[in-house]
Amino acid sequence: VPDLGLRTRTGGSVAFAVRQLGDRRVMVVEVEGEDRGALRPADGENLAIAARTARDQRLPLVCFMASSGAAIDEGVGAVHGWGTAAREFVACSGVVPTIFCVTGPTVSGPALLLGLADLVVMVDDTYAFVSGPHMVRQFTGEDLSNEGLGGTTMHERTSGVAHFTVADRAEADDLVTELLSFLPDHNDQIPAGWACADPVDRLTPEAGDLIPDTPTGSYDVRDVLACLVDDGHLLEPRAQWAPNLVTAFASIGGRPVGLVANQPQSVAGTLDIAASQKGGRFVAFCDAFNLPLVTFVDTSGFYPGKDLEWRGMIRYGAQMAFAYARATVPRVCVTLRKSYGGAYIVMDSRYMG
Repeated sequence: VPDLGLRTRTGGSVAFAVRQLGDRRVMVVEVEGEDRGALRPADGENLAIAARTARDQRLPLVCFMASSGAAIDEGVGAVHGWGTAAREFVACSGVVPTIFCVTGPTVSGPALLLGLADLVVMVDDTYAFVSGPHMVRQFTGEDLSNEGLGGTTMHERTSGVAHFTVADRAEADDLVTELLSFLPDHNDQIPAGWACADPVDRLTPEAGDLIPDTPTGSYDVRDVLACLVDDGHLLEPRAQWAPNLVTAFASIGGRPVGLVANQPQSVAGTLDIAASQKGGRFVAFCDAFNLPLVTFVDTSGFYPGKDLEWRGMIRYGAQMAFAYARATVPRVCVTLRKSYGGAYIVMDSRYMG
């Protein structure tokens, strides 16, 4: 990746530089190396400087992370360094796109940085957790491996931390480049888009043919979406987590858009806590970075159950309504077949604005 001049490493685990990824200038941070990636006070300060510089120069921030946590021999100073870094990453939120790639073990405090990122890519055979297997065993008696506790499969399917998983660093680089093609450099820009040979005014009768006539018939909504977007291409974050709601980046007429759709193949496209979190966060992200939203509705409502109600379905379900009501980007809502109950309201219904 070409280096564009701004670079620092002060003998610790963090280096950063403004580099060229594809045709984009990007702030790239590498966290790895000495002491198995343990973060010392200077490392936390370097992370903070990199994030602050990305925000000030209005550049996307991409961080490749492998860290064993704060360096314990540095005492509380290392923890303070992590806090400084976290503050600056939070300040980037909604201003410049932030993408984290987990390239090695990412544990303890630094793992929480993943929760501050817009998008997280995990390389196969890596893991991330706040409290490791030894701590879990001491407190709960459960005996887990690093992978069982925080591996890529778990974060892709269960926690939702990983938006994407890839085989290796080279594939991570390619995916980051593709993700950036859908996004602007910062929140005051419109995504650039690209020339497209797929006619924007072509008819799509095949999309309707995919939807069953019966209200309970199942189908894969991604096949419908593929009929409607340029070249049938969807880039789907969190595809394995909350599969009852599909979120995807795509383009229509060469213009990047965000798609949200109920998935009838999974619990009849009903909304639960995870789907509400997934949808609300995606809508807010698209709104922050000026991606128009197209919502495809086919749902019989919220998934019923004592467990969901006790865990806060009301609070989480409202996240979708909040995100859509706050959104200022152009929005189109398409009802594919049915739209019932409270889920009708939160799936960008007409009077949400």
